[in-house]
Amino acid sequence: MPIPLTRSNVAVVGAAALVLVAAGPARAGDAAAGREKARAVCQACHGEDGKALIPGAANLSGQQKEYLVQQLRAFQSGARRNDQMSIVAQTLTPAEIENLAEWYSSIPIIVQMPK
Repeated sequence: MPIPLTRSNVAVVGAAALVLVAAGPARAGDAAAGREKARAVCQACHGEDGKALIPGAANLSGQQKEYLVQQLRAFQSGARRNDQMSIVAQTLTPAEIENLAEWYSSIPIIVQMPK
């Protein structure tokens, strides 16, 4: 059954549209730019492919983008601390964080159960 076009219904639909516009589009990172930043800043510990190269470094490939963004922001704010990551995160712009998260989250991982 169609919804009648009344002033009240138009106002409700208009308000809902404003909420969606105010929320903005989902943040999109640039994976190619993230890859370049990873090469320059992250690969010594995390590898360009997100597979950790040193003990104590996290594997980043295949992580959820939002998780990576949240963790980098936590290192920046001091909510999460690590001697190296706290320093590195301070050098990153919001766009670089988005780009790095886009890059590492875009790398597929294969999980194989042990036999």
